[in-house]
Amino acid sequence: MAKKTTKHFESAMEELEQLIYALEEGKLSLDESIKSYKKGIDLAAFCTEMLQQAEQEVYILDQNKWNKMNGEEKDEK
Repeated sequence: MAKKTTKHFESAMEELEQLIYALEEGKLSLDESIKSYKKGIDLAAFCTEMLQQAEQEVYILDQNKWNKMNGEEKDEK
């Protein structure tokens, strides 16, 4: 499932970058610009949430590793 989430995150980032490029070009109509902006906000929120989840997972893994290492050191003394 992590691969699917990663792929989904990467495709969302790619779509967000394309939207930003289209908006920066200034060739979209007002209606298209507003729709693109709204879609961009949704994509940015999704990507932010995914990054926060990944950060939390890394933090937990690090804590577990440190706890395990500290526990092993105490047993050896």
